[in-house]
Amino acid sequence: MSTVRELLQGKGGQIWSIAPNASVYRALELMAEKNIGALLVMEAGKLVGIITERDYARKVILQGRSSKTTAVDELMTPLVYYVEPGHTVEECMALMTSKRIRHLPAMDNGEVVGIVSIGDVVKTIITEQAITIRQLEQYITGGGYGH
Repeated sequence: MSTVRELLQGKGGQIWSIAPNASVYRALELMAEKNIGALLVMEAGKLVGIITERDYARKVILQGRSSKTTAVDELMTPLVYYVEPGHTVEECMALMTSKRIRHLPAMDNGEVVGIVSIGDVVKTIITEQAITIRQLEQYITGGGYGH
């Protein structure tokens, strides 16, 4: 069972963030440039929120706002669910499912050390299941009963 720490080591600890007073347009540019769906909103090194493509779709487009004149802190979600390095990938999946979210910052002693996406979680779980299946197949066909 993989942990958040192991997942982050495998993908690298790159953290993309934006300031709360930046424009939503700049946030979208950065998400597109980095091919990501969310940015952590950081101020003076502290996590103050998260902004996602979904926030943009629901809070800018549907409300008729302009992404160039709307600040990130007007749209961001200030209550950010997070995980710690010792949490399991399965715990991430459970939290994402119950809260209907797709991104979880990883925090260690109050400091952001990475971000876990739903894609990271699914990829890890599928990989672990494939390894388990392979081991079971080897056990079954390889004479697990002293053959």
